[in-house]
Amino acid sequence: MTAITLKSLLNGYNAESGAYDELWLDTDQVRPHWQSLIQALEKMGVDDLERCRQEAHRQLRENGVTYNVHSDSDNEARVWPLDVVPFIIDPQDWQVIEAGLKQRAELLNLVLADIYGPRTLIKSGLLPMELIYSHEGFLRQCDGVQLPGKHQLIVYAADLARGPDRRMWVLSDRTQAPSGAGYALENRTVMNRVLSGLFKENKIFRLSHFFQELQAALANLAAARTPSPRVVVLTPGPYNETYFEHTYLASYLGYPLVQGDDLTVRDGSVALKSLDGLQPVDVILRRVDDLFCDPLELREDSQLGVAGLLEATRRRNVAIANPLGSSVLENPGLMPFLPGLARTLLGEDLMLPSAATWWCGQPKERDFVLNHLDELIIKRLSRQPYTRTLFGAQLSRKEKETLINQIKAQPHLYVGQEQVSFSTTPSLINGHLEARHAVVRCFLVARKNEYTVMPGGLTRSAPRRGDFIVSNQAGGISKDTWVLTSEPQKHTSLWIQPQRVERVFKASYHLPSRAAENLYWVGRYAERAEASARLLRVILTYVNDGEPFGEADEVEAAALPYLLRALTQVTMTYPGFVGKGSKARLAKPIDELRSVTLDGQRTGSLRSNVKSMLQAAYTVRDLWSTDTWRVINDIEAPWHSDQDTKKIELPAIQNNLNRLVTTLMAFAGLNSESMTHEAGWLLLDTGRRLERALLTISLIRATLGIRCQESVCNILLDAVLRTTENVITYRRRYRSFLQIQTVLDLLLLDPTNPRSLIYQLDRLQTHIEKMPRDKTTYRLGDEERLILEASTRLRLSDTTGLTQTDNGSFLHKNLDDFMSYLTNLLSHLSNIITEHYFTHTRVPHQLLSAIPPELPAEIDDDPKQRP
Repeated sequence: MTAITLKSLLNGYNAESGAYDELWLDTDQVRPHWQSLIQALEKMGVDDLERCRQEAHRQLRENGVTYNVHSDSDNEARVWPLDVVPFIIDPQDWQVIEAGLKQRAELLNLVLADIYGPRTLIKSGLLPMELIYSHEGFLRQCDGVQLPGKHQLIVYAADLARGPDRRMWVLSDRTQAPSGAGYALENRTVMNRVLSGLFKENKIFRLSHFFQELQAALANLAAARTPSPRVVVLTPGPYNETYFEHTYLASYLGYPLVQGDDLTVRDGSVALKSLDGLQPVDVILRRVDDLFCDPLELREDSQLGVAGLLEATRRRNVAIANPLGSSVLENPGLMPFLPGLARTLLGEDLMLPSAATWWCGQPKERDFVLNHLDELIIKRLSRQPYTRTLFGAQLSRKEKETLINQIKAQPHLYVGQEQVSFSTTPSLINGHLEARHAVVRCFLVARKNEYTVMPGGLTRSAPRRGDFIVSNQAGGISKDTWVLTSEPQKHTSLWIQPQRVERVFKASYHLPSRAAENLYWVGRYAERAEASARLLRVILTYVNDGEPFGEADEVEAAALPYLLRALTQVTMTYPGFVGKGSKARLAKPIDELRSVTLDGQRTGSLRSNVKSMLQAAYTVRDLWSTDTWRVINDIEAPWHSDQDTKKIELPAIQNNLNRLVTTLMAFAGLNSESMTHEAGWLLLDTGRRLERALLTISLIRATLGIRCQESVCNILLDAVLRTTENVITYRRRYRSFLQIQTVLDLLLLDPTNPRSLIYQLDRLQTHIEKMPRDKTTYRLGDEERLILEASTRLRLSDTTGLTQTDNGSFLHKNLDDFMSYLTNLLSHLSNIITEHYFTHTRVPHQLLSAIPPELPAEIDDDPKQRP
């Protein structure tokens, strides 16, 4: 192992000229609070340091920690980037930062309360009217809508960077739905695993207490209305760039993760559409921008929100953190007015300075900005998606002219901001440390009398030397943030204590209908992928170098077209080997086999089924264990390549098929042994059993339902046994006697065979009996009648009679007709399950009790009257 010295570690480390450097006290001395880390890195070798980096990346990838970058051409999620060299803050420095953040949060809270309350600040001239009313975050519909208690701003974040005066400066405020706290926690978790020794040697503030405070703050929002509030996390969905964090926080805090269509408003109250009907919701931790939260009163084209949500908030039937309209505080034009507001409202000077900012809505400030364009950063009052920060010095003459005209036309919509040369921090680059500009996002949550600050945060460093743009979209790299302390840290548990008023949803059936439906389709797509992979694997054994075997294997060559046609029928990839042009494809099947296997754009192909399964699984990311998600990543890996499918050789395809079957079986086993067998698992396994039953029927109809020569029939029987993983069982029971009746006995009627049709129907019957629904003691439900009819008819069947044929018939008509009958029953069952469990319109009694007595409850609870 190579020993690393201080000199070699810092080889090439040069701080930016004129910028404060977090590591160097001077050119020859490391700052005291960095010395312990540097000494530890000296003891490590280059190889060990690189292994730590690779291990961190591996854990982040396996845990599914991602960040979606919308500018990517393939719109794929990136693995969250993490630098194993942390950002370190000494205790004395942190005391100043913490006090300054609390002061700023209190100030912004007072401003928010005033803007949507008496608006004294505007009336007195302390805030210009145009500055507030022209910002997109100011929502007139939220006038007078207030949360109970002292604080309106529940969660707050600020982006900080150390300025040339060695103080931390506030670059921006995040008040709408601050993101990053979950990533900060995941960074700490991974760092604690890969560099556990450093955490033992250094006293570092823990982060878990902050999340405990967040739990308590959310519970207190509805404590006056109900002693046991129900909290949900509202997400825009899996296409949002920080969706991983939404799932991570929901799981970590113990709250259901919901999308807009999971919620509904009835008579001014918000309810969750769950498997057990509509359940009342008291508190929403939102990660949806406020304009999109209510299509009824705000942005009407939004599909992310809940119609009527604002009215429910007005009636104080639900509390939202942060409240709708809070994004008005992200207005950069507020910054030059905050020092004066602090003196007026708090009687104090701001502890944390901001970058000098000029709002162009004032003539003097506008002229200054226009005359000093080359020295400033220009921002619009309202943040625009997918737009870059404008550095005046980097603009061309034409761009400057355009910008000047825009500012002159609407000056109140622009601000100019001083370009601060903020500090650099060490980052691990190619085995040594280099200086990179860094920004720290700090998080606060409101408690009864003050704000609690997370003792750490999310640090992001620039991807290249000299870059001032530090963001995830621009390729920034995250860091763990260490706040050192002299006190030993105690373990903080997030498990809810008996004295706490907060309670999670106590029933498993309060699973959102959307999540239940996605679990159901994960099961179905997983089974489709497995069945397709198994059948393809068998077929490829009869194909040599992309062509059917030659004359020496006449029987195999005669059987191959039957199997190819069966592949098209089972996978529903028509025309394939059945429709128009099938004769040519049967003669040269390799191109069609590649397409059925690898074409992700083709409905029914193996790759398409895998993609659909992964998409459904990602949508319910919060419901999978870490081990299960690692298996999901293994399922995805071979099918994520952009390689030309025509260049993939058959052996590589066969290896991928083997790997896929193995990982899908591991996925099924983990779910069976790790998930509690409640509503979510019942729907997951129901989808799997229903799909396996339908695919088994389809395979039997396509292969055993057709009359053929005895030698060919034997190959088809063997292929069916291999596809359904029944070869060993059949040989043990029937030795070498291969007959269609005994094969059907095993595939249709053996209740001990987990691959048999009757086994699937028995499992379905058991699951349906456990499903939440309105039950009566004297009448079966629609789904119960269907599965009972299918199971009974199958048990009463006789495989000898099913395989009898007329002399002139090409089909085993009795078998084909019976399989068709069962297919219709199971297809109807699928529709009934979708209708009963994935759409909800009725209101339970507990929601009726939540409606204020002065509001008429125009709801007939007679089941006959329910839509």
